[in-house]
Amino acid sequence: MLDVLKTSWALLLGMLLLMIGNGMQGTLLGVRGDIEGFSTFEMSIIVSAYFLGFLFASRQTPNWIRRVGHVRVFAAMGSFISAVIILYPTLAHPIAWTVGRFVIGYCFCGVYVTAESWLNNAATNDNRGKSLSLYLLVQMAGIVTAQLFVSMGDPAGFALFVIPSVLVSISFAPILLSISPTPAFETTKRMTLKELIKISPLGCVSMAILGGIFSAQFGMASVYGSEAGLSLREISIFISVIYIGALVLQFPIGWLSDHMDRRILIVMVALIGGIAAIVAYFVDDNYALLLAAGFVIGGCSNPLYALAIAYTNDFLEPEDMAAASGGLLFINGLGAIAGPLTTGWLMGVAGPEGFFAFLAILMLGLSGYGVYRMTQRAAPSVEDTGSYAALAPSGSLVAAEAAQEVFIESALEEEGNT
Repeated sequence: MLDVLKTSWALLLGMLLLMIGNGMQGTLLGVRGDIEGFSTFEMSIIVSAYFLGFLFASRQTPNWIRRVGHVRVFAAMGSFISAVIILYPTLAHPIAWTVGRFVIGYCFCGVYVTAESWLNNAATNDNRGKSLSLYLLVQMAGIVTAQLFVSMGDPAGFALFVIPSVLVSISFAPILLSISPTPAFETTKRMTLKELIKISPLGCVSMAILGGIFSAQFGMASVYGSEAGLSLREISIFISVIYIGALVLQFPIGWLSDHMDRRILIVMVALIGGIAAIVAYFVDDNYALLLAAGFVIGGCSNPLYALAIAYTNDFLEPEDMAAASGGLLFINGLGAIAGPLTTGWLMGVAGPEGFFAFLAILMLGLSGYGVYRMTQRAAPSVEDTGSYAALAPSGSLVAAEAAQEVFIESALEEEGNT
């Protein structure tokens, strides 16, 4: 871990600042939208636009990098992010915010792709897994720290929008001043969705469902808090515990993943997350129980993302793993676009508690589908499964492909030992 820090500290520091900026603007919009009088459905469209932009950029950013290079793409995307964040309080209109969120989603994807390319290039086969774990830690720490900043200001003013804009601008300095070699960027040949779904129906369904869950957590949690009458400080703490839970439970679930049938683990984790969402639905007037439920929901839903990728890899040959990552993330992206829209509709029908109803339905649905899939074919033996690699849903295709490299190395090592 220390070796990774020595070689990539500047990149990780820059990513920490970027994640603080992204976490702040994600929470701020939900709170400020309520102040501006935006409806829940309008906010759901605004939130969904981020993931639509992210999905578009995941396909187009590699072409930009090939045309003008990593540094120019990184600097250009960052400039747009900083500008849009500053414009939010100036152009407080649903259409303007929707366009802004699309642009920010597009640009953040471009920034992630570029930064993750550098990080992956700096890693070796021996420390790539540790590098991904450290990257996950930085991502979660950034989002949690962002909530601390949000709780200290006034969302009705301009200052809280200036801070993430400045942080995003500053974040590029340590990265651009320390990066010397420019990594080669090659796009892996994609596997068709039809092939991928045939290979692992549970993996694909999981990725679609988890896309909806993560986008609801990231974009609609602050909308829920505002609608439920929570104070700014309470909203910030609530969002923080979701990501603290994601970080704390990521590695225990990863350890279990390598020592048992992954389908059973998916069913169990999704079931526990769904029960926690049901508890939150009925006890939202008890803040302490709400925080406990948020911790469990975040701790179950986020590790499921990496678990679904690991499970899918169990049915792939090593040479096909990287090709599958693009399809998995595309499916996840479609779910992420639909998540906020469905959540907004449910909150309009059932009130703020619709946020937890949405999470409960998806988590329990995933658990039930996992039970069904267990009746359709036998699971591979634990000895034949690859290693779990910690991975956050907020990463780009490059991070997913880096995780696949960890799986590939593990699979090839096991083949060499047999």
